[in-house]
Amino acid sequence: MRKPLHQLKPGTRFRQPELGITGTLLMVNACRARVRIDQPQRNVEFIGRNGQPRNFRATRYIETSWTPIVSVEVLSFQPLDEGNSTMAKKKASTTKKTTNTRKQPSTDGSMSQLDAAVKVLTESKEPMTTKQMIEAMASKGYWSSPGGKTPWATLYSAITREIKNKGKEARFAKVDKGQFQLKK
Repeated sequence: MRKPLHQLKPGTRFRQPELGITGTLLMVNACRARVRIDQPQRNVEFIGRNGQPRNFRATRYIETSWTPIVSVEVLSFQPLDEGNSTMAKKKASTTKKTTNTRKQPSTDGSMSQLDAAVKVLTESKEPMTTKQMIEAMASKGYWSSPGGKTPWATLYSAITREIKNKGKEARFAKVDKGQFQLKK
């Protein structure tokens, strides 16, 4: 019975008759199927520690990606265990999600770029450009760039993103071309 790879479960052994290949399906999604292709076994001869010739059959595999619509003959199914796949595993998140989306200032004395911008604008009482905010943050020791070439562009992007995403809940308001103030 022939089926496309996207209809099979990981762990399915298959044969692709046109190519004369057998293998195992490791992972499949809408874009690709990750497969382990069986390579021909071969006899290996070597001299052991005691000087006697020894033989064994070597089995090799190659992992590659195929399109998920490749049609194959199903041979068998055996669920994959963790050791059978070299695919990276997604680690479970151990952080607790909170409903408050506003980032709180950290307790170690450091401040995020946006929090520092809020503090500078609070003290300024006047609209400022992002370049002016960056200079004020650095001179007052609230925040300094960790080596970025255009921290004012990063700040501009972060402020406009907050305004767009949070709407009425945003802390900033754009008052003129390139100038921001705190929302009143």
